[in-house]
Amino acid sequence: MPLVFWVAVLGVLGTLIGSFLNVVVHRVPAGQSIVSPGSACPECRHAVRGRDNVPVVSWLLLRGRCRDCAAPISARYPLVEAGTGLLFVLVALRLAATGELSVLAAFLVVTGAGVALALIDLEHGRLPFSITGVAAVLVVLTLALGWWGGDVEALTVLVSAGIWLAVYGGIWFFTGGRGMGLGDVALAPLLGAVLGALGLGASVVGLAAGFMLGAVVGVVLLATGRARRGVRIPHGPFMLLGAACGLFVGTPLAETYLTVVGLR
Repeated sequence: MPLVFWVAVLGVLGTLIGSFLNVVVHRVPAGQSIVSPGSACPECRHAVRGRDNVPVVSWLLLRGRCRDCAAPISARYPLVEAGTGLLFVLVALRLAATGELSVLAAFLVVTGAGVALALIDLEHGRLPFSITGVAAVLVVLTLALGWWGGDVEALTVLVSAGIWLAVYGGIWFFTGGRGMGLGDVALAPLLGAVLGALGLGASVVGLAAGFMLGAVVGVVLLATGRARRGVRIPHGPFMLLGAACGLFVGTPLAETYLTVVGLR
């Protein structure tokens, strides 16, 4: 099958997963089951029909309103669905040339989990262990299959995960939890592991990028009065953005740096 076919399939898969992530983002922070009951309109409580649950398309056909009571449906739902689909496509295009399906699967797992974690952290200021834990199990399984097939260097993955854990765990420990939450510490080795599958260069760039992005945005928020000193700004989204930098530009940036300093 041509590459465009598989990219299209992953794009559709991403929108379907994005629809499920909308449920996760709403229910997990509230301590509700993500399995039952089925989705329903929060205003009239009518169950959402199957034909009204098609990602993006249904929202457009319904013009953003409930079929039964015409209550508005937030545009966040189709944006999450379409955004997740787009991210799946971008990740697939980035990793298509490697031919390492286990690495691609691991990054897609982190991409899906990352969308949910970022939205929850921005809204509720926490990274649920239930999401991180499930993602970690799936990533370990996929990378283990890659190691078994010779596509993944296990030592590099472990070292990379250890570096991320040491940095974030150290900040949490030495600041008494003020500088970093346990949710960030739990997410760190997961991101380190998947980036380690690409090499330590990508991992280190991703780690540094997360802190740099967080610092820049923090300064801007303080300067514009949108944040106060001493108020914690959710760091999870910056960790995930940093990991994205590591995925897409980490390896060439690391190689360029090593060349400039004369180490390569």
